[in-house]
Amino acid sequence: MAGNVTLNLDGTRATITLDHPERHNAISREMWSGLFDAANTIAATPDVRVVILRGAGEKAFASGADISQFSEHRSDGNANTAYDDTTAAATSALARLPMPVIAAIHGFCLGGGLAVALTADIRIAADDGLFAIPAARLGLGYNVAGIANLMSLVGPSNAKEILFTATRFTASQALDMGIVNEVVAKEELEERVDELAGSIAGNAPLTIRSVKLAVRELTKPESQRDLTDVIAAIDQCFESDDYREGVAAFGEKRPPEFRGV
Repeated sequence: MAGNVTLNLDGTRATITLDHPERHNAISREMWSGLFDAANTIAATPDVRVVILRGAGEKAFASGADISQFSEHRSDGNANTAYDDTTAAATSALARLPMPVIAAIHGFCLGGGLAVALTADIRIAADDGLFAIPAARLGLGYNVAGIANLMSLVGPSNAKEILFTATRFTASQALDMGIVNEVVAKEELEERVDELAGSIAGNAPLTIRSVKLAVRELTKPESQRDLTDVIAAIDQCFESDDYREGVAAFGEKRPPEFRGV
């Protein structure tokens, strides 16, 4: 079986689940396409304010790309280019979602699974999390965009250690490196992610989207930044009903009711 990617839309929240538990949620080519489709569906759903990425079952977030398909889809350089185009389309679509994405990580988070997790804005790991990029044990070339994304989080030295050694790092070590934001007991993972998602969904979506857009541009080299859309998004906040609602709610000492307009 090639596994599935399931998407659940529930009001202001969207949940994407990597569902291939018999292979520890190894991501097949069909699942990469499913991630791309799920991200595009969410991007076209204006009510969504927060996205959760998770893996099915008890063993893994995702154990990597499905190696059983490599002989068919990554047999040589030309075949790998097509495969990489599919994976890059999926990770790019996830990374470019305008609303915050939270990765709820438990168990194995390896290779392509870690690449998916790194598209999230916030990563919460259970204490049984194991992280690695085993490219050097497989002899495959790791794509430049993936290296850049990893390096932007953990720095050049940690990125080299992760890629050179192909070592599995614990959740605690991943926290020290900056791969994850927080580590919780496994039995508390769903509750913590639910709490965090609720907190984000209750805040002003236009403000949050402007911040995400700004961070995206500010992490680029200065010569490549385009702040035009960032400035427009900030201006939109001040022109919104939500801004007036936020100020009024503060003065009236009540929770604001934001509508994203």
